[in-house]
Amino acid sequence: MRVEKRPTVWGLRVKQARERLGLSQKSLGINAGLDEFVASARINRYEQGVHKPDEAFSRKIAEILQVPDAFLHAEDDSLALLIAIWGVLPDERRERLTRFAIELSQQPRRGGHHPAPKAPDPEA
Repeated sequence: MRVEKRPTVWGLRVKQARERLGLSQKSLGINAGLDEFVASARINRYEQGVHKPDEAFSRKIAEILQVPDAFLHAEDDSLALLIAIWGVLPDERRERLTRFAIELSQQPRRGGHHPAPKAPDPEA
């Protein structure tokens, strides 16, 4: 009996980011240091969930795909989008986004108020 593998979150996010950049599986693999004769098949196996990358390879792929490594691991689509946006923002806008998110999180929600964690004190 053959066990079917399902794409992992990591594999789906790699494919999403790779296609956004217009990269082939082969070119992504070669840029990540894989031999050109196995690059396409290896990236395909990662995307399909047949193989799992180690942390160093995941970081290398994220760098090539121009996304934070956390994007590749985000299970929630909205969170993945926020992480991708965060990755392209300059520091000043990251700080503004963080302050805005904290403000939003401290507003009462339906069903009760659940305060968000406090922002770290930059002078501490």
